[in-house]
Amino acid sequence: MVENIKHLGNILLQQKREIAWTVHERRLEGESLETLKAIRHVEEELLKLRAHFISLFGQSLLNQMDFEGSLKMFANWGINTGASLSAQGVPLDEALKDVAFYRRAIWEVLKKEIKEKAFSIDEVFEVKDIIDPLLDYALYNFSLSYVDSYTNTLNNSRRAFLELSVPVVPITKDIAILPLIGDIDTERAQLLMEETLIKTRDMGINHLIIDISGVVIIDTMVANELFKLMDGLRLLGIATIFSGVRPEIAQTMVNLGLNTKDLVTRASLRQALALLERESII
Repeated sequence: MVENIKHLGNILLQQKREIAWTVHERRLEGESLETLKAIRHVEEELLKLRAHFISLFGQSLLNQMDFEGSLKMFANWGINTGASLSAQGVPLDEALKDVAFYRRAIWEVLKKEIKEKAFSIDEVFEVKDIIDPLLDYALYNFSLSYVDSYTNTLNNSRRAFLELSVPVVPITKDIAILPLIGDIDTERAQLLMEETLIKTRDMGINHLIIDISGVVIIDTMVANELFKLMDGLRLLGIATIFSGVRPEIAQTMVNLGLNTKDLVTRASLRQALALLERESII
């Protein structure tokens, strides 16, 4: 039995290029001319990758007694390939279509040899118990890796977007404005604190106007974060003025019992600038 299974392993290694080409052709059936043209310049590299994947099955049949080693080999393939295709922007559903083509092409070659060599039913099931679980395990690790990579990309994009939502705009060498727009959740509030302190320190300003006229809702969390930001700026020697304070926002701050003793507010950005002008800061 062992020698027959090794024979199949050698067959896969010998015919890996032909099997890869079969998978490749079937995979591209029905694709548009535009897609075919786009793939043409990377076709040779893609065929090498397909042939390498098929060779893993051949190696696993040759080393049938080391199934754990084969699992690790296929896990590594799944992890690396999943991350790579995710980074390239290949849709997950498109990538997963390859699995059926690999399974079919590999078994077509194996069936031919099994019939010619008159393998026993036990040998057939032994081969099946090696090939199919490894293909499924590769798919499992591929999917996990793809999703992890995709999630990381989304998180990085979200953070980059949130960083753009903290626009500290200098209007003189000593004064800057931070206009806040939209909702402020916990993540954005944390980033607001980090980015504002860094940007204002680097600018060397001593006055910051935080305009909150565009903030839809000021709840307990948002109010507390704004006060923390003011305290952090004070430690840097930067005075803060809140502009765009609507009546309902003022009511919220009072109801929350926040210490507004040192809070400087104005109803509009124009009034905040006028205050600094009167104090000869502008």
